[in-house]
Amino acid sequence: MAASRTDLGDFLRTCRANLTPEAVGLDSGGPAKRRVRGLRREEVAQLAGVSVDYYTRLEQGRHASPSEEVLEALARVFRLEAAARAHLSDLAHPVRRRTKQPPAQRVRPAMQQLIASMREHPALVLGRRTDVLAANTLAREVFTDWTRMPPGERNYARWMFLDSAAAELFLDWPTVAAEVVGTLRLYAGRHPEDARLNELVGELTIASAEFSAWWNGHQVHERTHGVKRMAHPAVGPITLRYEALPLPGDEDQVLFVYHTDPGSSSHDNLSLLAMLSDATTTRRGDRV
Repeated sequence: MAASRTDLGDFLRTCRANLTPEAVGLDSGGPAKRRVRGLRREEVAQLAGVSVDYYTRLEQGRHASPSEEVLEALARVFRLEAAARAHLSDLAHPVRRRTKQPPAQRVRPAMQQLIASMREHPALVLGRRTDVLAANTLAREVFTDWTRMPPGERNYARWMFLDSAAAELFLDWPTVAAEVVGTLRLYAGRHPEDARLNELVGELTIASAEFSAWWNGHQVHERTHGVKRMAHPAVGPITLRYEALPLPGDEDQVLFVYHTDPGSSSHDNLSLLAMLSDATTTRRGDRV
């Protein structure tokens, strides 16, 4: 499941299949003359300035260490964005970490207090593999109450694919869910030895045909900012904007803060939900 030479080859083949000859200024020759979807290996090799044999060995996982110049050329040919370029480099030069699992992640008490104080903004901290490390009361009202789950099951991707309520909540569930898979793919390239990620991917692959298809599609997604459209069962439609902020001291902890446009119906609905969540604040803390 984790990054490997096979993953590098699969990623290159996916990039090649997704790029049309016309997009790079080549003549497709018509559908009758083209037996494969996307570019041919020799076309990629020509555009990247490498031999066909060299590129073939890359796709087959038979080249040990492609240079950064070659990777940059391939990224240019495939028109990869920054996250996909970084993922390509991770797959080509995997960092072999100790097989021993890293220590459990903990959110600093000061950060716990900060997100708990955000009464009008849903906020949560995701860690490795999209593990939910902390969430304030409003976030639990907007999404789901992770405190009611066993600690080992408090994972955003797991909730997204195994809880039918998630599919009902997000109006653009296929887009949101595919981005979660892309986030896991990006993480897998950076941490090829993560056994717990392998377990999570295996579980979701068996349980969800959608997850399996998107995982095998090798798309990557870097969380920076975006929009979530949802139909909340308690208050109705809410469109949330979010910012994803990596936390100092742990590159695998990301703070997500959500907000609505002032004066919008989404703002009114979120405010109503915040009033409802205030009733629970005194009965439970904000720590997951």
